[in-house]
Amino acid sequence: MATTMENKILTAEQELKLRQPIDEYVGGIQDKIDALRVDGTDRVIDIQSSLDNLKRDRIYTAQEKEARAAQLKKELEAAKAVESKNKAEISKLISDAESYLKAHYDAEYYQPLLASCRNEKVAAQEKYQTTVAELNKEHQATLSKLTDQHEIKDEKYVHKNRLFDAKMSLAKDLQAVKDRQHAAFDYKYHLIDMLRMSKFTFGETMAQKWENYKYTFNKRDFFLKNGLYLAIIVIFIALCIITPIVKNTQLLTMNNVLNILQQASPRMFLALGVAGLILLAGTDLSIGRMVGMGMTAATIIMHQGINTGSVFGHIFDFTGLPVVARILLALVVCIVLCTIFTTIAGFFTAKFKMHPFISTMANMLVIFGLVTYSTKGVSFGAIDPSIPSMIIPRIGKFPTIILWAVAAIIIVWFIWNKTTFGKNLYAVGGNPEAASVSGISVFLVTVGAFVMAGILYGFGSWLECIRMVGSGSAAYGQGWEMDAIAACVVGGISFTGGIGKISGVVVGVFIFTALTYSLTILGIDTNLQFVFSGIIILVAVTLDCLKYVQKK
Repeated sequence: MATTMENKILTAEQELKLRQPIDEYVGGIQDKIDALRVDGTDRVIDIQSSLDNLKRDRIYTAQEKEARAAQLKKELEAAKAVESKNKAEISKLISDAESYLKAHYDAEYYQPLLASCRNEKVAAQEKYQTTVAELNKEHQATLSKLTDQHEIKDEKYVHKNRLFDAKMSLAKDLQAVKDRQHAAFDYKYHLIDMLRMSKFTFGETMAQKWENYKYTFNKRDFFLKNGLYLAIIVIFIALCIITPIVKNTQLLTMNNVLNILQQASPRMFLALGVAGLILLAGTDLSIGRMVGMGMTAATIIMHQGINTGSVFGHIFDFTGLPVVARILLALVVCIVLCTIFTTIAGFFTAKFKMHPFISTMANMLVIFGLVTYSTKGVSFGAIDPSIPSMIIPRIGKFPTIILWAVAAIIIVWFIWNKTTFGKNLYAVGGNPEAASVSGISVFLVTVGAFVMAGILYGFGSWLECIRMVGSGSAAYGQGWEMDAIAACVVGGISFTGGIGKISGVVVGVFIFTALTYSLTILGIDTNLQFVFSGIIILVAVTLDCLKYVQKK
């Protein structure tokens, strides 16, 4: 059977022979296309490159640049004329080559190769099983002759290593088959790439991405990256099944989904803020107290009527200001207050290499002490009832507060991915010493991350004040720092620094908000919800540590 199997396995020479007619036919067409492109498309690309280089060139004077540019533009027009003249003929040749590939590539080359690869896998498994059987037989024969315990132990150790070598040999053979199959798949797109000059259809692009995903797929890496998400999805599905049985109500309804998104929106600002600090291998323990401070300040300014409570003994009255002015003033005050404190923490962190745990814990204590002392711990009641309908109105059942969170996500994504500051943020988080040597100011990047966090905290607390129609007090927001940090960790923002994506933060916030909402509907005690959150954080950080250890 093994001999029959081997006869069905293509050698490298046989594979090339199968592909030879395709190479000759498509290669002949490619030569004709290349000849037609020499004075047309290729020339256009060269001239456009020369024009771009000329703009950056400092050797020529302005007059010489103008003269050179005029000459190149004249040549460009001539090249485009040739390109246009040959366009129809080139398109016809490309169509001919693609039709040939469609008719012959899979049937005459790729499918026979796939069959060969399947047979190679079977042959590799048979080879491995035969080798293991022989090793076991030799091992047993050797053990039967030994009486010394030390020699027996050595023999078992040697046998274990031989089995491992056999397993590695099997993995190597299987990888070679995988490489061969992937190369055959890629070759077709290489030919199309040459014909069309890297212009693929959407379907072709997706097919290549799917093939590359399968080729690079690794079970261990997959479960390290997604194991927690899969577990949470299983838990959420279980909750969706249990809730109708226990509470006689559906969990996964449009109304519940919108409520989850609404609750998650202000928290998104907080998570996006602390995510930048975690990216620097830091954290922020003062988020909850900043929310309380921001809520209190915003409620005082947007309060309906004259404030009944006082701040350091002074009662504020903002009723003389227009509603819009009070809304904007509340936002500015929230942002300024939060930014002042985050900047202070950022300064001590950056200047004195103080761990953010300490600097932000100090902030937490100072903020809570000041707000509680100044307000005597009093809640300031409701804000003007017209404000929520102005800032976060409902369009039908849709809460527009979600759009504020979407805007924040887009802005922070842009900062992280499209600005110099964002690139520096990743660099400093990954290796501050190397970043410093590269000319990046670690001090400015660190303080900048804290300032950005303060702006986001201020915005989030202002939005939460409007969502809750006020009721600001120093105690509001207690524990929110844990939710924000946990959302970032679950979303893949690594505490090792320099690793993370905005999409992960978004997913993390939604996961925690949805889980809390689901457990609340199910009637799970709030204290037990903390247990669930703690377990999720522990698992998330464990997986993050495993990824870091594997990378090391």
